[in-house]
Amino acid sequence: MSFASPLFLWYFLPAVLLTYWALPGRFRNALVSVASLGLYAFGGGSFVLALIGVMVVNFAAGIAMDSEAMAARPGRRRALLIAIVTADLAVLAVWKYAGFAAAQIDAVSSALGGPAVPAVQLALPIGISFFTFHHISYVVDVYRHSRHAQRSPVQFATYIAMFPQLVAGPIVRYHEIDAQLADTDRDRLDDFAAGFPRFALGLTKKVVIADALAPVADAVFALPEDQLTTTVVWIGVLAYTLQIYFDFSGYSDMAIGLGQMLGFRLPENFARPYSAVSMTDFWRRWHMSLSRWFRDYVYIPLGGNRSSGLRTYGNLFTVFLLTGFWHGAAWTFLVWGLFHGLLLAIERATGLARVPDDVWRVPRRALTFLLVVIGWVFFRAADMGRALDMLEVMLVLRSGPVPSEVATLLTTQVTLVFAVGLLVVLLPRDFVMGKVVDSSRTRLAGTARLAYSAIGAPYAAVVVAAGTFSPFLYFQF
Repeated sequence: MSFASPLFLWYFLPAVLLTYWALPGRFRNALVSVASLGLYAFGGGSFVLALIGVMVVNFAAGIAMDSEAMAARPGRRRALLIAIVTADLAVLAVWKYAGFAAAQIDAVSSALGGPAVPAVQLALPIGISFFTFHHISYVVDVYRHSRHAQRSPVQFATYIAMFPQLVAGPIVRYHEIDAQLADTDRDRLDDFAAGFPRFALGLTKKVVIADALAPVADAVFALPEDQLTTTVVWIGVLAYTLQIYFDFSGYSDMAIGLGQMLGFRLPENFARPYSAVSMTDFWRRWHMSLSRWFRDYVYIPLGGNRSSGLRTYGNLFTVFLLTGFWHGAAWTFLVWGLFHGLLLAIERATGLARVPDDVWRVPRRALTFLLVVIGWVFFRAADMGRALDMLEVMLVLRSGPVPSEVATLLTTQVTLVFAVGLLVVLLPRDFVMGKVVDSSRTRLAGTARLAYSAIGAPYAAVVVAAGTFSPFLYFQF
């Protein structure tokens, strides 16, 4: 069930909040857990049983690793960690990558004159990439003794299944939230007052901007190759560049706001990424919870930048290969990840990553934005051939008319939204609206909170009621 749907906005969310406020503190986590699993079952059907099964296994493994008996046997404790992480990744691999692997094996077999390999088609459980990373964070944090194992199944279920972040993040590392899970003495009205404007900000970004630009991007990426012109391709790619930002950052704002309404402080996920002055800076600002997860549980364990130069670059490429593959089982995602890894390696090798942010800021911002936009072509294109065709037309001038499929979508309203969306590229680097809405006490912040709550959210709700909203892009990951 999408946050931007009538069923969620007008029935599920009010019912959960009213019940949450009415219950004594000791029952609130139980309500969040039950409501979250129920919401997942509504959207994912029987996959909720798989989620519960994986939760039970990880919960038991955490208690076992934290026991005195296991502490006296470090080899067995390490073996248990490896086994449980392998099991978590195996669940993800089977459901998300089995079809891709079968297709590649079939292609190789066909090229060698071998037999056909049957296609594998499995429905992808929603949110599987996110709850897999939450499980791994939990067992690794317990293994490292940075946190004790969770003894309460209700609190553990709240961490894994909490509906604000279950389907599309932010990715919450266990050590960021374990103390909050035990705190049931939350101020309900203050939490709501703090969280609703942030939720309204996210809803406005998603429905008013991202959903308005989505048809333009879809139409351009669906055009036949002979109808592609440089102007049209740039329109489509920029539309997608804005769509994915406002869609995903909008979801993150909504999740953070919902978490606040329930008394939880979820981590920030975006900090004006299109204002980055380098690709290194971009990944400090884009999907920050994913970057932190890979840093803590992959990059640093591999040796990080403490090893030799060649080993450091190998660690970097490994992380971004996995980052690309985490997003989807397709060569386009792998190339997107490697493209970013290559750019980061170049910045590290040349010293560009260490140049102060205020040196040549404007041209560096422009170049970084251009590189990010080029990367989005691989991310959005249906296959590698399509991505290369669009890149060729982007970079080598090709004139021609705007196809009617695109021209009819560029109404005055959509063009205005397009222009407003592009302003995100020009705003000051430190002006992060989510943080302003959350914590600033300036007149601007108060005006923004009022505008999003009293104007943006009601308008978005009207659009939702008209049935013109679309699923969040990151639901597919």
